Amino acid sequence: MRFPTPLVPARLIRRYKRFLADCTLEDGREITAHCANPGSMLGLAEPGIKIWLEPNNDPEKKLKYGWRLVDHENGHFTGVDTSVPNKALRSALEAGEVSELAAYQTVRPEVKYGENSRIDFLLTQPGLPDAYVEVKSVTLSRQPGLAEFPDSVTARGTKHLGELEAMAQQGHRAIMLYLVQRTDCHRFALAADIDPTYAAAFDAAQAQGVERLIYGTRISPEGIELDDRLASGQQL
Repeated sequence: MRFPTPLVPARLIRRYKRFLADCTLEDGREITAHCANPGSMLGLAEPGIKIWLEPNNDPEKKLKYGWRLVDHENGHFTGVDTSVPNKALRSALEAGEVSELAAYQTVRPEVKYGENSRIDFLLTQPGLPDAYVEVKSVTLSRQPGLAEFPDSVTARGTKHLGELEAMAQQGHRAIMLYLVQRTDCHRFALAADIDPTYAAAFDAAQAQGVERLIYGTRISPEGIELDDRLASGQQL
């Protein structure tokens, strides 16, 4: 997935009210950007960090910039827009680039299921069980090379695990796919110390047949693409 508009560099002044970020552009102008990330963004919102913004000229949008990346200034990036993983993954699924799901020819996003929920992707193919795929964006890293989820308590995430478990019990494939939006991580673990309820719910769902997939990403100011599958580390 390539960014439709070239990104511009900036420095973060502060993030506040979850969805707002004051920033300084390279020409010295201070602007407010939309932050499409409802999580805590632990370790990714320190004042002064280098970030990349996507400008827009949409008259219906009040804010003319969207925060897309954190630049760690060591060759690595983190994608902070939680809408990006689904866009990148849809392209990968339709191209058959996720080997575990490549047999499915039909990819439908945002299909209603469970209790007033929508599954990120429903994959279907004659002769195969339907595959329900829930996607989570992973941006937290507290140890070098280790990506973690979640970065805050997520009752919504726990609910999704329960609904995937129900699909598995009905004979469908149910997949929790963690997409790591960091280029500096090669392992993944659940952050059980941050949300023990979520970690317990995952263990229960996995015991009932819910599958776990973990993929990395290739990230640059030009775009974000699916990368190789990551290894699973120890839960914290």
